[in-house]
Amino acid sequence: MASGTVDRKPSVIQKFNLAWLLRLFSSSIGRKLVMGVTGLGLSGFLVVHLAGNLFLYQGKEAFDGYAHKLHEQEWLPIAEAGLFGLFLLHIVLAFVTTFENRRARTQRYAVTQSKRDDRTFPSGAPPSSWMFVSGALVLGFLILHIIDMKLQLRTDVKYAGEHEAFLNTFAVLSNPISRVVYALGTLVLGVHLSHGVSSAFQSLGLTHPKYTPLVKFGGWLFAVVIAAGFCSLPLVVPEIHALSQQWNASQPGETQAPAE
Repeated sequence: MASGTVDRKPSVIQKFNLAWLLRLFSSSIGRKLVMGVTGLGLSGFLVVHLAGNLFLYQGKEAFDGYAHKLHEQEWLPIAEAGLFGLFLLHIVLAFVTTFENRRARTQRYAVTQSKRDDRTFPSGAPPSSWMFVSGALVLGFLILHIIDMKLQLRTDVKYAGEHEAFLNTFAVLSNPISRVVYALGTLVLGVHLSHGVSSAFQSLGLTHPKYTPLVKFGGWLFAVVIAAGFCSLPLVVPEIHALSQQWNASQPGETQAPAE
C-alpha cells in the first residue's frame, strides 16, 4: 500500500536559500534599507553622469570623444540594465512605503500640527510629504530626458545624426522649452536629494547624535552641487556654443588674429 505522504519538491526560495530576501522585502525596515541602498547607488550614478556631461564645456571634440568611448564599452548594456533595475526597485519601494505610511498614520494631520519642529522644508511640510511628490516629478523628468537624448523622438528638435552626441545635446538644450524644463527638473532633483541622501544613511543605521548634523549637511551640500552642475548645462552651454560659432564665423581665416 502506498504511503500517505507525498514528497514535495523544494520551492525556488528553499532551493536557492532566498528566505532572507523574502524576509527583507516583507518588513518595512527591510524595504527602507533596500530603498536607502538603491538611493545611494543612484546618487553615485548622478556623480558619474554629471562628470561626463561636464565635457560639454570643453566643446564638441571632447564631448563626442567621451560619448564614443563610452558607447564602445562592452559592459555598457549590462550597466544600463543594472541602472534600470535600481531605478525600478527604488520607484516601486517608494510607492509601497508611501502607501503604507499614509494608511498607518490615520492621525497624520494632528501629529503634523503638533510637531512644528519636524518641518524642515521652506513650505512648512515635513519631508515625508514632499519626497514622494519630488520623486514623481524626477521620474517624469527622467522619462523626458530619455525621449530627448536616447530615443531622439522630439519632433520640435532638429537632431544632427545618430552619432553626433554634442550637436544633438546642443539642439535639445537650445530649445527654449527644454531649457526651462531641464533647469526646473534639475532643481527638483536637488530638492529630492537634499533629504533623500541623509535619509538613506539613516535607513542604513548610520546615525549618531554627534555625526547626524554632519550627515545632513553633507546630504544638503551634495544636493546643491549636483543640482547646480546639471542646471548649469541648459543655462550656460548653449550660450557658450553660440558665442563660439559666432566667433568662428567672424574669422576670415584660421591663422588670422582677432581684430582689435
